Amino acid sequence: MEYIAHIRESDQVIQTVAEHLLETRQLAEAFGDKIGIRHITGLAGMLHDLGKYTEEFQHYIRLAVQNPDNPPKRGSVDHSTAGGKLLYKLFHIQPQGAFDQQDFMNKALLSEVVGNAIISHHAYLQDFLDPTLESKFLDRVRDRELEGFDHAVSLFYEQVMEKSAFFRYVNQAGTELAHYMKREDKTDIELKMMFLSKFVFSALIDADRTNTRCFEENNAKNEKNSNAPMNRQQLFQTYYERLMERINDLQSGENADTTINLLRKQMSEQCEQFADKPSGILTLSIPTGGGKTLASLRYALKHAVTFEKKHIIYVVPFTTIIEQNAQEVREIIRDDANLLEHHSNVVMNEVEDIDGEDHELEDVVVNTHQKLKLAKDNWDSPIIFTTMVQFLNVFYADGSRNIRRLHNLSESVIIFDEVQKVPTHCISLFNQALNFLKTYASSSIVLCTATQPELDFVHNKLDIEPDTEMVHDLDHVIEKFKRVEIVDKATDDTLDTEKLADFVEQILADESSILVILNTKAVVKNLYHRLTEGNGTIPVYHLSTSMCPAHRNRILEEVKQHLEHKKPVVCISTQLIEAGVDISFDCVIRSLAGMDSIAQAAGRCNRHGRDGTKQVYVIDHEEEDLKRLKEIKIGKEITRKMFIDLKRDETCYGGNVLSAQAMEIYFKKYYTELETDLNYFIPQLRRNMTELLSANRRENTYYRSYYDEKGTILPLFLANCYKTAAEHFQVIEDHTTAIIVPYGDGDKEGKEIIADLNGQQSIEDLTSLLRRAQQFTINIFHYEKKQLDQNKALVSFLDGKILALTEGAYHDSYGLNLENDSPHGGFFI
Repeated sequence: MEYIAHIRESDQVIQTVAEHLLETRQLAEAFGDKIGIRHITGLAGMLHDLGKYTEEFQHYIRLAVQNPDNPPKRGSVDHSTAGGKLLYKLFHIQPQGAFDQQDFMNKALLSEVVGNAIISHHAYLQDFLDPTLESKFLDRVRDRELEGFDHAVSLFYEQVMEKSAFFRYVNQAGTELAHYMKREDKTDIELKMMFLSKFVFSALIDADRTNTRCFEENNAKNEKNSNAPMNRQQLFQTYYERLMERINDLQSGENADTTINLLRKQMSEQCEQFADKPSGILTLSIPTGGGKTLASLRYALKHAVTFEKKHIIYVVPFTTIIEQNAQEVREIIRDDANLLEHHSNVVMNEVEDIDGEDHELEDVVVNTHQKLKLAKDNWDSPIIFTTMVQFLNVFYADGSRNIRRLHNLSESVIIFDEVQKVPTHCISLFNQALNFLKTYASSSIVLCTATQPELDFVHNKLDIEPDTEMVHDLDHVIEKFKRVEIVDKATDDTLDTEKLADFVEQILADESSILVILNTKAVVKNLYHRLTEGNGTIPVYHLSTSMCPAHRNRILEEVKQHLEHKKPVVCISTQLIEAGVDISFDCVIRSLAGMDSIAQAAGRCNRHGRDGTKQVYVIDHEEEDLKRLKEIKIGKEITRKMFIDLKRDETCYGGNVLSAQAMEIYFKKYYTELETDLNYFIPQLRRNMTELLSANRRENTYYRSYYDEKGTILPLFLANCYKTAAEHFQVIEDHTTAIIVPYGDGDKEGKEIIADLNGQQSIEDLTSLLRRAQQFTINIFHYEKKQLDQNKALVSFLDGKILALTEGAYHDSYGLNLENDSPHGGFFI
């Protein structure tokens, strides 16, 4: 009998279970090689679909294919438990008599780590022990009876790997686990196992879906060599040569000998010198306007060539920075095909398994859901631009979509642009992820910002060595880059929208370009409306996350054109413009916020220092509602006190509110104020996320409660809550939904993407379409989605997995319009 894993939609060709398991194993081994665990990940790949060797499943898949309009009930056959159950039975139950205790522990841990990945490959890693003191893991691998299990195991030994060879393979995996655990660092075993579990799960998910996609597309190419070192090295060498052409042109240009340009050259050369040093965690504290993008790329490309890295990944706080920096890098490397911009997840969260049951129907029949699942990107591109939200989601968010990318963070150069924007409640989780990437995944990490946060001041410290700052003599560099004066108006009085509008108009008498940065979208929109009343001649522009990336790009390009030609212009923006956007105004007005935000806002004023000293006014906007913006509110109060200190004593903080000393003091006060939030506290459970993920047995309150309640110890080495932690994880406090908007050049492109979603696409075409859609997507909060629903402003596509706005719900000037009544608006004062 031919045992079927998949049946191709186009020609009904069969992929056998043996073919799928062996091909998935091969891919998984290649992914595991990155951190020295090829047999561990290969074991997961080889066993994940063991349950497809049952008569029950074979009947199920044939019935599903023969009756596409009336398929069998989803989840009515369990195929993903069998592989985990086999490992548990063979290696977790303590043998009788004499045995090697250490070998037993290694094999038992192996069965837990790999078994969890296998039973979860249609969902997310299960809890070993959950808050109700139940173990979904044991429910599956120990307690669940599986019809035809013994016969499936016999077929596995017959068709996939002979029994003695399988045991030798497991022994090799056990040796890898022992080596992994012995690596020198201060990490507890539970934390090590948590990251190992997630890496194995990532490798399995990507290997399984990649093999399935290749089969479905009838693609004979096995993608195991897609990350071949020589290919990447040649590519990065070519990019490096093209970058040096650009740098040499700049350094021989008309203004190359100015003080700032000479400093830029010096700092760029210092970055290259660091590229020859072994991988680790570095800081790059180039002041705003110091050529950070080119300098960090110079380090990354040279380091990638020298140490055979596979990816260069830029992680930024806002999508605005992705758009600008990605375009700058794209122009340098002249290779659009190998640069991926990943802004957000266009597809709505996939429906995962319920109570550990499988969605086999979606695994064997390539329907809309399966195409979307296979089309999602795994970050295998050589150069990737993504956001901090997406980076943290890879490690900690629920569902298989995000974690699939984790293994591609290894053997990489990862540059965190504007790292001070790491959300405070995620700092410990962020530090732990970076420590893993440095110690186990051979990745080199650059913390890049003009305002370095004190990430080693928190309890879960960043494992950063001394003398890792790339820029020499920072205080001297900061002084030389000083080109603005910070004017404190915030401690004198507050301003409402009307008074602020008057202040803007007053400054326009002396300065031709003004940038106003406020803390909330509501006051930005109100000020925009106030300044655009009437029919003036000075253009006013609005920027916020209510606008899609393509829209913001167009606005920024128009603003830059006005600035370049010295024409009057006003831009009103949320904080998205203050980090990493290469733009320079004559004057900046910044609503009071954290000192790092003040410094970043100052970087948008007189950026190249050509006009002497210009003013950055700090005001206090009385109409901003910061009740739900705790971090901004606390940063604002610390900054206010520091301004008051300077008023009393001009020598405070080295006499400069933007000095390195001032920033260090600010961040220490800020993290002290937010100390209870740093480990991601979950109010519903009264637990920290770090405890759920990695608490050892002595500190694990659920483990102790299990013993107290049941009178016996939990029969597992691991007792952590991977699934529960993931379900409670949100980088942004309120869940958002990605919506495609009808915006584009000539009002066509966004509309065209929405129209194309109605058609039938191959997996490849759908992947391309979803990537294009990134530029025409915004993220909306739950209350906004509810209001749009009420106003009939949403349409859904692909079985409700993708949402789009109607035309009336998107405004040409400021984006999202919840009322769904957008006209074409003007923008002049």
